[in-house]
Amino acid sequence: MGKVTKSLLVCATPRSGSTLLCALLDGTEVAGRPQEFFERLAHSGLPRQPREYFEHVEDPKLLELLAPTDPGTPDPGDPIPQALAEGTTDNGVFAAKLMWTHLLDLAERLGAKAGSPLSSGGLGRPADATPLRERFPDPRYVHVTRRDKIAQAVSLWRAVQTRAWRAGEVTETENGNAVYHAGAIGYLAGQLTDHDDAWRTWFSANRIEPLTIVYEELAADTSGVAAEVLDHLGVGPAEIPEPPLRRQGDDLSARWVERYRA
Repeated sequence: MGKVTKSLLVCATPRSGSTLLCALLDGTEVAGRPQEFFERLAHSGLPRQPREYFEHVEDPKLLELLAPTDPGTPDPGDPIPQALAEGTTDNGVFAAKLMWTHLLDLAERLGAKAGSPLSSGGLGRPADATPLRERFPDPRYVHVTRRDKIAQAVSLWRAVQTRAWRAGEVTETENGNAVYHAGAIGYLAGQLTDHDDAWRTWFSANRIEPLTIVYEELAADTSGVAAEVLDHLGVGPAEIPEPPLRRQGDDLSARWVERYRA
């Protein structure tokens, strides 16, 4: 790995189109190799697990649809050096994807405590982006959002049940196919809205002006939106690859969305 001179942080919520965007950027070979380098959380050493999306829910009928939580092995170490090694392209650009929960976890790893510059009111919400600027040279931010939060929540609910995060993946659930649950969909829609709002608040507090990418616009014009990101990053021009991922939404998702709204 050469010297990192520029960084791209793709800030998102689950099922917002961020995986598609990152795959497109990766294919240009000039915008870093954006992956979820920080998805393995310090308390378990594992990515966020199905029941961890419902930490404040006590409905046993909902929870029994989800795999039990594996306590894992705590890993409070610094994940940034390895991320920089794996996520940097030959032109010195590093890129990574961050969910809101990943940012909270990374803030704690960087030493945030209640009352410290990284925390806000002891609520665990990082308020100061300085530690990130110190570790990620010349950072540029992209905020990926999705207008239709119900459709996004349906997609997320299906994924956390089946653990199939991409089209064509084999499910790992003992329950087989995903089961409709209005309460779960409503809860996740609220959570996704809260995390999107938290990103906007964080950007505003740190006087960061991210490039906002909307899922519905990305799906309609993948190459045009990816080119916007390259321009925001100050690299390119570069050839934008064809979308490497098949859309995971299907008729079942559409029916669930309509059923929930009805």
